[in-house]
Amino acid sequence: MKGPKPLTIVIKLGTSSIVDERTHEPLLSVLSLIVETAVKLHKDGHKVVIVSSGAIGVGLRRMDVEKRPKHLPRIQALAAIGQCRLISLWDSLFAHLQCPIAQILLTRNDIADRTQYLNAQNTFAELLEMGVIPIVNENDTLAVTEIKFGDNDTLSAITAAMVHADYLFLMTDVDCLYDKNPRTNPDAQAIEVVDDISALQADVSSSGSNLGTGGMSTKIVAARLATSAGVTTVITRSSNPGNIANIVRYLEDTRIPPSTPSTPNTGLEEPPAKSAVAVITDRMAQAPLHTRFIASIQPIRDRHFWLLHGLAPHGTIYIDAGAHRALANKAGLLAVGVVDVEGNFAQQEAVRLVVVERTPKSALSPSVTRLWEGQGVEVGRALVNYSAAEIARIKGVQSSEIHGLLGYADSEYVALRENISLFLKESRPVTPSLEI
Repeated sequence: MKGPKPLTIVIKLGTSSIVDERTHEPLLSVLSLIVETAVKLHKDGHKVVIVSSGAIGVGLRRMDVEKRPKHLPRIQALAAIGQCRLISLWDSLFAHLQCPIAQILLTRNDIADRTQYLNAQNTFAELLEMGVIPIVNENDTLAVTEIKFGDNDTLSAITAAMVHADYLFLMTDVDCLYDKNPRTNPDAQAIEVVDDISALQADVSSSGSNLGTGGMSTKIVAARLATSAGVTTVITRSSNPGNIANIVRYLEDTRIPPSTPSTPNTGLEEPPAKSAVAVITDRMAQAPLHTRFIASIQPIRDRHFWLLHGLAPHGTIYIDAGAHRALANKAGLLAVGVVDVEGNFAQQEAVRLVVVERTPKSALSPSVTRLWEGQGVEVGRALVNYSAAEIARIKGVQSSEIHGLLGYADSEYVALRENISLFLKESRPVTPSLEI
């Protein structure tokens, strides 16, 4: 009999899911259940990646420190201490079930470099092909604000995109998303399926534990990243990790309506066979409560995903609608389509692309401080061929004029089309202020 379709599944666990918030002791019962679930999925033919927080929390317990310190070097030292203990726990638990694991520690700098990104991607692929379960964490020993992912929810989404995962499970302390806080509103309604994150109206008041950095809002951001890469994202309760296998089975079973088998004529009165709809309804009733974010049917992957989410933008280029249309038609970005520039960036650094409406020439005067009106819309990212100062000098001119203005012309394009990636849908409005 043919087995289930092989899947790649990423499971993200926050600090509060695996470390007691009060005593900082690892929750061995939960860890053991997660290991059993991961091994079961592995034996069913699936590839599994675990993104595990908890290094700092375990470090606090190891050094008998009551509260997470604020001094960065002390936090990084505790992360180094705790990571040893954490990976040792994982290795010990998986060893009982004869399943090898590997440790992968990442910072944003590791994936900002294209070569390192590909190296990490190749390492993941090789480990999964070898039947190894990678345990991923942010390298808190080295990470500072400028190179942090911000939280492991984001890291798990980027990891899921790197390995072309089918599912990303974001484990938390509730079963699913609710339209209101279920702790204070008994009439709160569960949100079981989200097909448009931009239209989502959910309670995001949960802000993470004292040990962790995430919350429900960061999980929604992670879901946005993962679904854009074609990864179905699920939020479910971490205290019952066995639900993962049940949810995967349910989602896979309901992808294709089941056929109704014909009943052989035995001469005996048989109960009527259930319809396909009835079978699906029964399956839905058996599925554990969860929130599922539908994956994009036009996923952004590999280099385009790296351009959009692997790089930290160092500035903004404001372009007009004509330039945006040209980009959508696979053309490069010409200087004539650039309205304004903001930030301080060098050649081959990443920038935001924001579409704006040009200020009419009739409105230009010494009092005008910018060349565009209203709010812009961020539509993508690009690696640029010129620095911010150079683009400020050549904006709005024809390519043939670049050499006369700069004394050289490294390229007729501000950014080559292969170095530009657009969001599938227009993003949030932006203002001139920019945090670099």
